[in-house]
Amino acid sequence: MKHKDGKPVSHPDKKSRAVPMAIMFFVLCGFSFYLGGIFCSEKDKIEAKDVAKVVSSPKESSITPLQIKSTAFPECSSDYQDYTPCTDPKRWKKYGNHRLTFMERHCPPVFERKECLIPPPDGYKPPIKWPKSRDQCWYRNVPYDWINKQKSNQNWLRKEGDKFLFPGGGTMFPRGVGAYVDLMQDLIPEMKDGTIRTAIDTGCGVASWGGDLLDRGILTVSLAPRDNHEAQVQFALERGIPAILGIISTQRLPFPSNAFDMAHCSRCLIPWTEFGGIYLLEVHRILRPGGFWVLSGPPVNYENHWRGWNTTVEEQKSDYEKLQELLTSMCFKLYDKKDDIAVWQKASDNSCYSKLANTDAYPPKCDDSLEPDSAWYTPIRPCVVVPSPKIKKSVMESIPKWPERLHATPERISDIPGGSASAFKHDDSKWKIRAKHYKKLLPALGSDKMRNIMDMNTVYGGFAAAVIDDPLWVMNVVSSYAANTLPVVFDRGLIGTFHDWCEAFSTYPRTYDLLHLDGLFTAESHRCEMKYVLLEMDRILRPTGYAIIRESSYFVDAISTIAKGMRWSCRKEGTEYGVEKEKILICQKKLWYSSNQSSR
Repeated sequence: MKHKDGKPVSHPDKKSRAVPMAIMFFVLCGFSFYLGGIFCSEKDKIEAKDVAKVVSSPKESSITPLQIKSTAFPECSSDYQDYTPCTDPKRWKKYGNHRLTFMERHCPPVFERKECLIPPPDGYKPPIKWPKSRDQCWYRNVPYDWINKQKSNQNWLRKEGDKFLFPGGGTMFPRGVGAYVDLMQDLIPEMKDGTIRTAIDTGCGVASWGGDLLDRGILTVSLAPRDNHEAQVQFALERGIPAILGIISTQRLPFPSNAFDMAHCSRCLIPWTEFGGIYLLEVHRILRPGGFWVLSGPPVNYENHWRGWNTTVEEQKSDYEKLQELLTSMCFKLYDKKDDIAVWQKASDNSCYSKLANTDAYPPKCDDSLEPDSAWYTPIRPCVVVPSPKIKKSVMESIPKWPERLHATPERISDIPGGSASAFKHDDSKWKIRAKHYKKLLPALGSDKMRNIMDMNTVYGGFAAAVIDDPLWVMNVVSSYAANTLPVVFDRGLIGTFHDWCEAFSTYPRTYDLLHLDGLFTAESHRCEMKYVLLEMDRILRPTGYAIIRESSYFVDAISTIAKGMRWSCRKEGTEYGVEKEKILICQKKLWYSSNQSSR
């Protein structure tokens, strides 16, 4: 072939040209793979300290952050100081009395949501530090005289000067909660050796039982509704004891099946034998195979107490026999009994449940139409949730004892999409590194300045595990719309709950010292408006408390803008690996007092 001017055109040898081109192709592919590995999602990648710092992606530095207009939120009126949006007594009349359904969660519609800042009570000051807080709190922080007047004779609490004191008494433990738990440990030796780690206290009073168990290595969720006692859960959290608003009524409690090692009721006034034993069926669902249910109060020891219960000995005997019959039908057996305490144990294997196949059996076995772990606005059904036969290493007698179980790979991780032993170990290691970095950014973390912590969107409870040796506890929240990882959290010996952050959390205002989130807005902003999530964070965060907000660079500026309108101060920090696509906001809530009058 000739060029247009007639000169010959020389062609290089095709073979010699192909070699460098092939080399270049493989180099470029390898480099692209290298970059992609570095900048993959931090939740899924295997992190290496020295790699992520080396390369800076031009694409990431060109992210255009979300920008919003600054808004200064007004103060709510002072009579909103204890506002609980989804359990608001002022809305109870809208709902029925059957099985106390009005005390369940009923969140206001969107057009009734408050866009104002909840004020603290007059005279509020930062809570007393742990462990002193277990025995005392500032009266002005929880200014309720009603519970003091009604329960002072039972030594629940008493007011002295500017403080409430908690002597550790209770309706069923007049000699103090310590003596009561000592007797319980004599009946249940598993409370002493690390076998029992998690517990739930239904109708918790001021959570003295849960508070005592903390020294014995048992982590308890204290549960109570917002009722006439006004602030049982608020007192518990003010003391630094894990608690949540809730009631066993028509909806399942927000916990997975086979979660708790022990459940407790000390004259909690739950009518266990009514409505076909449906409340016992919910306790059965959330209790781990081989777990224990402890009851003190009517009808236990009715022979000696029936006169004080305004009933007859025949009625109490009948109630006790009916209770025993119901528990037996649900595959509980009487484990031990002494004085005012009776203990039943849930069956460890499924052989007992074969009797439920009989057509005349009551309660019947639940069919497969409802997921056992479905527990967000899920009705309680009058049937027995039989544990999966796959659960073998998660029963009480097989699960590792505390503290070994914290880092042992839970059996139920295989039920999670993408879950595996290696994924669990990687997550565990990742959070050790992250927690160390957090403590550099926020030295108060791990000190006595922080007691009540919430991980707002945990996966496996890694953050809670990483700070387990600090003087704090963590409420691990798993989104009701995310993968169901909460069973893994409980199998590790940690506590948590399901929740949807498009709604208010089941707690009082000013109950947490630190809120932590990891990519919550990235995951949920398509459903939940950022403004309302942050206002809810402001409601439940204590004045002078902190938030660690780990988010995409796309959201951090917008979050900081909204936070400023809530009177928070925030600073932007890098992650432990300095990647540009993700940042950390360290925010602190300001202590301020209401300038508004009551006008609800």
